Amino acid sequence: MQYALLFYVQSGNLVETLPPPERDAWFAQMRAWHGELVQAGVFKTGLRLAGTGMAASLRRQGSKVIVTDGPFAETKEILTGLMVIECASIEEAHVWAKRCPILLRGTVEVRPEFVVPS
Repeated sequence: MQYALLFYVQSGNLVETLPPPERDAWFAQMRAWHGELVQAGVFKTGLRLAGTGMAASLRRQGSKVIVTDGPFAETKEILTGLMVIECASIEEAHVWAKRCPILLRGTVEVRPEFVVPS
């Protein structure tokens, strides 16, 4: 089964705000963890998201679709990226998530894919 690992960080705690040596070390940790996922054969895809200042939200209001800047929810943590991994169980997905360097700065949410009942 596939699992999404969703990465959340408080806006004041973004990696981009770190001094260059600390930021470079951070990215090295993430590359190493990503390499472990690839080597284990569980990595499927990943995406690092641009900041919320680049986001747009679309909502239907009657027959119109309204486009607004940014995310809708006021939240302390923002979604900064995600990875999709394939594991035999949610417990295995948790093992990988517990090793994610994002946990040093924020939250990793593990969410299984939705399976349509037959």
